Amino acid sequence: MRRTRRLSAALVLSTAAGLGLVVPAQPAAALTPPVAFTADDLPTWQTNGIVWALAEAHGTVFAGGTFSQVRPPEGRSGTAQNAVNFVALDAATGEPTSCALSFTVGSGTATVRALAVSPDKKTLYAGGYFGAVNGTPVSSLAAIDIATCTPRASFHPSVSATVRALAVTDDTVYLGGDFSTVGGSAHARYAAVDATSGAVKAFQADTDEPGRAVAVTPDGKNVILGGDFFTVNGADSHALAVVDATTGANVRTYPGFIETNSVVKSIDTDATGFYTGNEGTGGGVFDGRIALDLSTLNQRWRDTCLGATQAVKSYEGVLYSASHAHDCSSVGEFPDGRRHHLLAEPTTGTGKLGWFPDTNDGLGEGIGPRAMVVSQTSGNNYMWVGGEFTTVNGSPAQGLTRFAASPDTGAPTVPSVGAESVRPTEAHVRWRASLDTDDTRLTYKVYRDGGSTPVYTVDGDSVEWSRPQLSFTDKNVTAGSTYTYRVTATDGAGNTSALSSTATVTVPTSAQKYAAKVLDDGASLYWRYDESTTPFVGDTSPGDRSGIHVGGPALRQIPAAVTGPSTAIGFNGSDQLVYGDQRTTVPSAYSIETWFRTTTDRGGKLVGFGNNTTRASSNYDKHVYMRNDGRLVFGVWTGTARTITSPAAYNDGAWHHVVATQGPSGMALYVDGTQAGTLAETNNQAYSGYWHVGGDNLNGWPSQPSSSYFAGQIDETAIYPSALSAAQAQSHYALASAPADSVQTVRASADTYVNAGASGTNYGTSTSLAVRGSSAYEAYLRFDLPAAPAGTVLKSARLAVKTTTLSSAGSTDDISVRPVTGSWTEAGTVYTSRPTVSQTVVGTLSGATDVSTLYSATLDTSALSPALGGSYDLALTSTGTDALWLWSHEAPAAENTPQLVLTFGAP
Repeated sequence: MRRTRRLSAALVLSTAAGLGLVVPAQPAAALTPPVAFTADDLPTWQTNGIVWALAEAHGTVFAGGTFSQVRPPEGRSGTAQNAVNFVALDAATGEPTSCALSFTVGSGTATVRALAVSPDKKTLYAGGYFGAVNGTPVSSLAAIDIATCTPRASFHPSVSATVRALAVTDDTVYLGGDFSTVGGSAHARYAAVDATSGAVKAFQADTDEPGRAVAVTPDGKNVILGGDFFTVNGADSHALAVVDATTGANVRTYPGFIETNSVVKSIDTDATGFYTGNEGTGGGVFDGRIALDLSTLNQRWRDTCLGATQAVKSYEGVLYSASHAHDCSSVGEFPDGRRHHLLAEPTTGTGKLGWFPDTNDGLGEGIGPRAMVVSQTSGNNYMWVGGEFTTVNGSPAQGLTRFAASPDTGAPTVPSVGAESVRPTEAHVRWRASLDTDDTRLTYKVYRDGGSTPVYTVDGDSVEWSRPQLSFTDKNVTAGSTYTYRVTATDGAGNTSALSSTATVTVPTSAQKYAAKVLDDGASLYWRYDESTTPFVGDTSPGDRSGIHVGGPALRQIPAAVTGPSTAIGFNGSDQLVYGDQRTTVPSAYSIETWFRTTTDRGGKLVGFGNNTTRASSNYDKHVYMRNDGRLVFGVWTGTARTITSPAAYNDGAWHHVVATQGPSGMALYVDGTQAGTLAETNNQAYSGYWHVGGDNLNGWPSQPSSSYFAGQIDETAIYPSALSAAQAQSHYALASAPADSVQTVRASADTYVNAGASGTNYGTSTSLAVRGSSAYEAYLRFDLPAAPAGTVLKSARLAVKTTTLSSAGSTDDISVRPVTGSWTEAGTVYTSRPTVSQTVVGTLSGATDVSTLYSATLDTSALSPALGGSYDLALTSTGTDALWLWSHEAPAAENTPQLVLTFGAP
């Protein structure tokens, strides 16, 4: 799970290669900048309440909050300990130290809301609402000698209300909060006291509402204030201001800079900038982060993700944040959906980096994490996080967690793989990019036919909300042959996923006419719905724009819309759909194409574009939907709905073909190869979003159907970056019924071999077969052949076998394939009772020299055709001396067993 730099804007992972060669990929390095921590949470003692503040010194992390006990990590031995609103922990082990402090108050609920350590690391300052520390009287602000873990009685400023923020220099403690007086002097929400004596300083920075954050600029000249306020020293400056560090006088105010219902909850600084974490009240209010340059005090960037940012921490060029971000569509990232509680982005921009540990919302306000601190030890560096969460990365962990710089132990998820072949010259292997919570770039290796050496290697980027398709075009194939593929994903630390499930494909002897035409006409998205598992929907086009199932639609529905081996997908009309896995935009000229079959009287969206994925889009047009009466509507939005409606209804239970285009000549709708309507409209709504099939918002559209979801079957969905012509639409419709080859794979129903050197031994239960001429081995195979489908003949036949893993399994000799003319049984045949074999050779297996490799022999169709519909026996014989060892049908993996690959087609 290697850390990588900012994701590319498009996250395009399209790759293809010819022949079966390994494509070199740049080696990934583990734990490279800018992200400095893994996403693997470490065992850490837990609280029974909320952690509001964190600080660190000399490898010790201090946590303050509202809790009464700490306990061992989930599943670890140990006994809970009393810890009244404070605990000190070893940064490296996550265990409590001997430092025990109790923050209490005579009435009300004591809490520690802020912690800060002096520059010399000798003193810890704590703020909140409390009246004593280990019995020593204080007033919501205390100084702790770190070496002795005792409160400094001489430091005793009187603060009238809760302290929520602290910042410390060599001689000054700056505090912010709810108070109106400090040391008996009027100080509205911000003040400064002497770091040793606690005496109030001549610093006056009064605000009208609570202060929640305070930070000192690295040069010590200014103090940055953040909070709920609208005025600072009487000047208009909502939520953010910069004041003089000595006097508190305004240096920079920010009128109108932050929305009135957004407040600053956290501030951090580094050598070049300062950063705010904001929380808004109400829907769509600024909840993100702002970066400002120290040299100008002006904005560098603004991350407008929605989801209450509680803490920010700048470390080695990366801004880490604690929030519950649920919508980052405004910065081109994930749409409104599940919450992401821990994120990282470069201090130079808003693009999220590859660091995605997560918590839940937890208790209290349900915010999740609230505080962050980095502790550097001699052996490692740690990011500590505190808050009100009760789980981390899906496992129980309350209040506290931590992440180390090393080691990185988590492996990427297993790739979801599919394969198909449209033309006799190539096989197309594609997979959904894996997810690794602390690495955006992974290395993928493709293995063919169970081999141990990859035939293709490529790097690809992915994040949770964008896991695009990667692909490999294997041109080292033979028409009529069957191939299997598996893929692994590896991060920069060398953690490797398990092998994917096997994707099997048979290369046709002639092109699939419909699919080949769609590709030739330039489809940039082509979903054929041939998957047997969810959620990955492979893209057959070069665009590598895969889709994701939602709601578990019915897979591999037959009969499909077009002839050939492809299948359709079924939707229930209530909650099932497919959406594109990549955010994209739609060019001014485009085409939408799909097939559909339904009897619904509730309508629904067939295909459309929208700005969300699993939730209803708020922007949605460029869609084809069905009305309740079965008529089709193609519509775009230009400030009003602009639509074409078909004259006829198509909810008759038959397959229908629809093409909708828009371009310089306007809009056109074609159904079943015939133009159904046009409209002189060249405009549509411009936004980024996702293609949807089977459902999305239709509110406000003409003749809005009862359901936004389509009930029925859909097949062969394609999107084009151009307007298809009427001739192309008609051609596609006609090609759907063009004769197509069909391929059937028949596995051996029985097999055995005989051995002249052990003439009485039966090998019927062996997992291997052997063939050799001298000191003879002879193998026999039985296949139950299907009858030719109506109107077709056997066009080609191949015998596929696989060598075993035995080091000497391969053979340099040619192996003859001959019909068996005598009788034999798997359980009873031995060398002395071996069957007679024809002298006719129907195929030859040559060059089977490697171990654990799939080989095939072309067979004479004239010999097999008369046997179609019945049993057919073959013998493997040799005149050479080099033995060939093959897997038998008893072998544990089905892909290893002998099989016939039969292609049927029109005469």
